[in-house]
Parts: sequence; C-alpha cells; structure tokens
Amino acid sequence: MKNAVLLLMLGVTAVGTSACSTLRGAAIGGAGGAGVAAVSGGDVEKGAAVGGAAGAVVGTIDN
Repeated sequence: MKNAVLLLMLGVTAVGTSACSTLRGAAIGGAGGAGVAAVSGGDVEKGAAVGGAAGAVVGTIDN
C-alpha cells in the first residue's frame, strides 16, 4: 500500500510541475494529504481532498 501511495505522489507531482501554480499546489497537496492519511490509517479520499484544497490556496497565493 505504501509503495502505491508513493508512486501516486510522484506521478501527481510530475504532472503538476508542468501546470500553473494553483494546479501544481493542488496536486502536491492532494498527494501529500493522501499519503499522510494512508500512512496514519485515515481516510485517503478525505486526506487528498483536504490536502488538495490547501495546496491550491497556497499555489494561488504563491503565484
């Protein structure tokens, strides 16, 4: 399970780096949130949603 999450995080990060800051932030945040939720035994979908929303905000502000 951890390997799948890590691969997902790497893939999303690679795709997100070619997009604008908001999308990149959302992708990185979503992958990070899903990873943390998976490792801690939480709800992966909820972790991805919260991380993605936070990452999008940070990406927009950073732009």
